[in-house]
Amino acid sequence: MPPRRCTAYAGSDYDDDDDDDNLTARISRCLSCDENYDPDEAGTCKECYEEANETEEELKRQIQDLKSKVSFLTLASPLDSPSTTDLVLLPSADAFSPSIPAHKAVLVSRSPVFRAMLEHDMDESRSGTIKIAEVSYDALRAFVNYLYTAEAFLDNQMACNLLVLAEKYQVKHLKAYCEKYLISKLNWEKAVVNFAFAHQHNANQLQDAALAVIMENMDNLTKNEDYIELVDSNPRLVVEIYEAYLGKQVNTAAAHCCVNI
Repeated sequence: MPPRRCTAYAGSDYDDDDDDDNLTARISRCLSCDENYDPDEAGTCKECYEEANETEEELKRQIQDLKSKVSFLTLASPLDSPSTTDLVLLPSADAFSPSIPAHKAVLVSRSPVFRAMLEHDMDESRSGTIKIAEVSYDALRAFVNYLYTAEAFLDNQMACNLLVLAEKYQVKHLKAYCEKYLISKLNWEKAVVNFAFAHQHNANQLQDAALAVIMENMDNLTKNEDYIELVDSNPRLVVEIYEAYLGKQVNTAAAHCCVNI
């Protein structure tokens, strides 16, 4: 039950002949129970005060309960107990790096791609080895650790690496987590390269944020080295930038016209 609310309002139950003290008297009325209180009292009725305290304590209990559940559901990293695992992942980018142990049940529960791979009669399911292309050992280890703990220590490069893996294996929570981090670090120097990266990996939130930064700096766009490279590597994205900018200009002009009418 939401706490009752009380409000104070200026009022007078006195005649015009009453003295100044009576004229300035204020009373409080509870919006829930509609009771009036003298100005010397707390301004909230006892019932409202007790209900507010009960609600606060209940919210604290619920928050603590949620924290306990999250702690219980968080799995220990497979690197801490490799003897209990039943498959390994190999990063193809690091030929001499060690394998990363994992549990089929965890991978299947976290990724629909791993589920399809391991629940059917495929090479990975039979051999117990999954080879991950174009990924470093550190990035793959961080990826597997996130599947168990929902935690990752990010810098710009690691966020990009994990976003690519999250997109490939459809781990939506990790993808959103990486996008949020990259958006928080976004600036003009990184805007164009982040826009192209986001477009390539369907990171819509990052793409929109990067495009907004680009449109705020259109006067400097043609001087940006990443933009110059983009003109050659992906001219379609350059067209999208200018289409978005022109659309914004048209909308702004239309809004001004409506105001002036």
